[in-house]
Amino acid sequence: MNDASNDRVTLTVTEGVADVRLNRADKMNAIDPAMFEGIAAAIDRLAGMKDVRCVVLSGEGKAFCAGLDMASMASGGSGLELGDRTAGGANLPQQVAWGWRTLAMPVIAAVHGVAFGGGFQIMSGADIRIAHPSARFAIRESYWGLVPDMAGIALWRTLARDDVLRELTYTAREFDGAEAVRHGFVTRLSEDPLGEAMMLAREIAARNPHAIQGSKRLYNLAADADAVAILHAETEEQLKVIRTPNQIEQVRANMEKRAAVLED
Repeated sequence: MNDASNDRVTLTVTEGVADVRLNRADKMNAIDPAMFEGIAAAIDRLAGMKDVRCVVLSGEGKAFCAGLDMASMASGGSGLELGDRTAGGANLPQQVAWGWRTLAMPVIAAVHGVAFGGGFQIMSGADIRIAHPSARFAIRESYWGLVPDMAGIALWRTLARDDVLRELTYTAREFDGAEAVRHGFVTRLSEDPLGEAMMLAREIAARNPHAIQGSKRLYNLAADADAVAILHAETEEQLKVIRTPNQIEQVRANMEKRAAVLED
């Protein structure tokens, strides 16, 4: 199945895996108002696609995303109204990063070239991030006299230490893939991040989707909930899947050494 939210983003679904690509290669996928709208629209579409079990997010051309478009920077920011918020509490610039976290299914970012500023924040919304060793990263906003305002602060608190975040934010300095892994921004490095992300997505898509979605809900909860709430949530999620047809089929498939046939 093929779909496009607009010319800035493409979305293709094959066997339960959604391949979402930022599609402004001539500008290193820099974010302009149309890109904001396209990414948000893709997230909205994915939220309603019950047959998608995993998402791979990448960028066309030489880079994942170079950050905010310079024409928008010249006018002092994104040019978007920051006060308008969705039911989930995010405004449009925040939604293009935070929205990946709110999707029911896991999201894997495949990163190459650069992920600067807004691009770094979009990458950070993924559950898992695989990057090329030569990729370059930066929390770039202070370089332009701005603060990170695309949900980065809410996302990074579960990834990196507070002092590391402060240093990288205050200085806006670039860092490489190896440093990104050390700090927790990147899961691992690969010479073929998109190929590895697709392979991992297919592996995840072969698992009971209801168990995977329940696990994502638990990890999303972990950043804010106390231990007792998490313990209760674990039990509630387990009761939703244990002894269901999908869970029984997963066990049988493992015992019979075959691919499981699962319902979405």
